[in-house]
Amino acid sequence: MEIEDDNDPIDRITRPLRVFARHKLAGAAILLCSAVLAIIWANSPANQVYFAILQVPVYVGVGEFGLTKPLLLWINDGMMGVFFFVVGLEVKREFLAGELASRKRAMLPIAAAVGGMVVPAGVFALINLGGEGAHGWGIPMATDIAFALGVLALCPVPIGARVFLTALAIVDDIGSIVVIALFYTDHVALITLALGAVFLAISLLANRSGVRNPIVYFLIGLLTWLLFLKSGVHATLAAVLMAFTIPARTRINGEALHSKLSALLRALAASNMPREKALLNNEQHHILHNMERVVENATAPLQQLEHALMPFVTFLVLPVFALANAGVSLNTSLGEALSHPVALGIVLGLFIGKPAGILFFSWLAVKAGLAVLPAGVRWADIGAIGILAGIGFTMSLFITSLAFVKPELVEVAKVGILAGSVLSAVVGGVLVYRLAVKRPSV
Repeated sequence: MEIEDDNDPIDRITRPLRVFARHKLAGAAILLCSAVLAIIWANSPANQVYFAILQVPVYVGVGEFGLTKPLLLWINDGMMGVFFFVVGLEVKREFLAGELASRKRAMLPIAAAVGGMVVPAGVFALINLGGEGAHGWGIPMATDIAFALGVLALCPVPIGARVFLTALAIVDDIGSIVVIALFYTDHVALITLALGAVFLAISLLANRSGVRNPIVYFLIGLLTWLLFLKSGVHATLAAVLMAFTIPARTRINGEALHSKLSALLRALAASNMPREKALLNNEQHHILHNMERVVENATAPLQQLEHALMPFVTFLVLPVFALANAGVSLNTSLGEALSHPVALGIVLGLFIGKPAGILFFSWLAVKAGLAVLPAGVRWADIGAIGILAGIGFTMSLFITSLAFVKPELVEVAKVGILAGSVLSAVVGGVLVYRLAVKRPSV
């Protein structure tokens, strides 16, 4: 429950924006608009401006100590580091207190995610066997959680279906990160990587010592990210590993929270708080400050950071990434681009391989007694959700930037990602909606 005061003019002006931002489709809508804008811009008379901006060199540092990279790489390596950090926070939370905390509940999305990675990669590899695009086998493995959940939100499905897709996408992210770290790293500078590991250990030690200040973890994380980047191991791994070192425990329990806040509220009531919007006296300010500290001590830093960074990732990082990476210049016909083995492997991997792998591996896990279907979810739902999981937009574009150097391969890969993701969204969304409408009432 959120309490808002819309008394000031600025509150009334910004209220529609705040209402939109809280909507479950807001992130997917902005991401979609960014992708469409990128495609239009890349195929407009101003397309040279689009590509030139992405190649502008940007220096970040102090004096001689710094890095100079094209703007596109700062977006993909720097801004997306924040995205992967938030992914790491989500993964840790899910394993500690979410749907992945229970072995029985976790096995179904884990099995589904494994199938949804292995089969699409196999489909792509078979189509591109021995070809110049063979290195892109990891592209159709990923699921875009924002788009997939956005489409699912349009349908009246059981809560179990949403939980299943969310957990599947999170495990899918873990698999994609592992694939990036193991198979999309050209060279490794072991000494630099070892130094990065030392700073990870320092962050873990800070956690164990009770350090909760986010600035400390930001400074350690920045150094860790830089060392991983310099080592040749992709910096996304550093972001995820840093997330795992963030404290996930509170300093006080619920009973202490209630007791302390009750005492402070009584003190506040006895302090003659002004009825109008006026400056507080020192005593009142001190009481409110203590209330802030109590609430902070009752919240884990992991949740505080996730809550603080999620809007930044949803409304800035991912839209900017989409704007920078979704721009594909269609110099050839769409049919010719889609007939290329790389594009064909991605489309078939996302639209056919994803649902087939998810459905088959889920069935195996249930038949083996390792997992059970969520309440109210049928096998037809698993198949339809598997098609939705073929929306591979964000992570697929990211892996494309690592897998290919040749511009022509990057372009056809983007065509395949967009085509496969749109096909999966439309067909999966229609099937999920039809199944939801025909669901027998309980």
